[in-house]
Amino acid sequence: MRVVGLMSGTSYDAIDAAAADLSLDGDTLVLTPLGMISEAYDDDLRADLAGALPPAGADLATVCRLDTRIGRAFAAAAVRADEELCGGRADLVASHGQTVFHWAEDGRVHGTLQIGEAAWIAEATGRPVVSGFRTRDVAAGGQGAPLVSIVDVMWLRGRPGVAVALNLGGIGNVTVVPSGSGGSGGSGGSEGTGGEPLAFDTGPANALIDAAARALAGRDASGEPYAMDAGGALAARGAVHPPLLRRLLDDPYYARPAPKTTGKELFHLPYLRSALDSCGPLPAEDVVATLTRLTARTVADAIRPFAATEVIASGGGTRNPVLMDWLREELGGIGGAGGAGGCVVRSSDELGLPAGAKEAYAFAVLGWLTAHGLPGTVPSCTGARHPSVLGSITPGGPRLSLPRPPATAPVRLTVDGGPGPLRPDHAR
Repeated sequence: MRVVGLMSGTSYDAIDAAAADLSLDGDTLVLTPLGMISEAYDDDLRADLAGALPPAGADLATVCRLDTRIGRAFAAAAVRADEELCGGRADLVASHGQTVFHWAEDGRVHGTLQIGEAAWIAEATGRPVVSGFRTRDVAAGGQGAPLVSIVDVMWLRGRPGVAVALNLGGIGNVTVVPSGSGGSGGSGGSEGTGGEPLAFDTGPANALIDAAARALAGRDASGEPYAMDAGGALAARGAVHPPLLRRLLDDPYYARPAPKTTGKELFHLPYLRSALDSCGPLPAEDVVATLTRLTARTVADAIRPFAATEVIASGGGTRNPVLMDWLREELGGIGGAGGAGGCVVRSSDELGLPAGAKEAYAFAVLGWLTAHGLPGTVPSCTGARHPSVLGSITPGGPRLSLPRPPATAPVRLTVDGGPGPLRPDHAR
């Protein structure tokens, strides 16, 4: 099956579309990457979306208009991906949509809302569309996040030691996969002595860094307003401010047990301004440096209890060399098999999934699972009562034909052309 996965994350800067051929070989799902395209939201849509997100309020008319406009933007990206990456032969589109609210209170998620109406995608492409992935897991008592955890578990199972998949988007999230852990196909069970996999949001990755760059840094050398700390340039010029860092680290979210999830409903510009009020005026570069250290510290603190031997990183944060250097520094004393150098940090590119497209590929896999009637969650990762088949299917034409569920659900994922599991003597 040829699937296009569509993803726009908490940074809401662009729609990523990744196409893959997915086929079942025994108990292994084989993913052959066909490439990725990225379509930036136009400036007006991005500004209107930013103006509607928490802590701002939005009326129903605004939500309706954004749902339609984002749906059309996703449809355009899907059409382009089908034509350029699939030769016009895509079988399915899997759309995450754009998260606009994740209703989390008192350690529980009560609801979640992703917009970008799938009917626009189905109408434009003529392909069936799987969308609305998160809600079913929430209805089953789960956090609805991180949904990519089942893909991480299938992909990383069998690697030596304790592997951790890390995504550095607007919010950071991890999937911890002990050696010998089970959990694919929604089983969530354990094998051998590895124990169950676990997944959760670590806190802000780029969310507060981006907010500070936009609000405090003014314009870059070319005269353009900052939208992010591109290349970590601001952080490299700044100095970490210890009192601000201590204030931010005191947030109770970090001490909560997993599974847990958070978002820009908590970590937004007013949250940052409230923390800055207690510290007095600071140069923008120092604020960004402090927030970059916050991300590195909280990710490392989240991983530390698991004695990780390797971290496989993806997401936009991997393009920030200051963040990645500080993350390696923070992780230096973690891990047993990592030796004196501590836990190994590598990019998902080394395992065949481009760091900038991994989540879009993951949603292509989730769409494949749904189309085949298979669960797309690992309960130990999302906290749900049971695994669930995720999402809703919007037909692409007058007839909807779905494949039969396979006799054997996949328990592993391999990337065709990727290096496969690394032997311990190949770790670097």
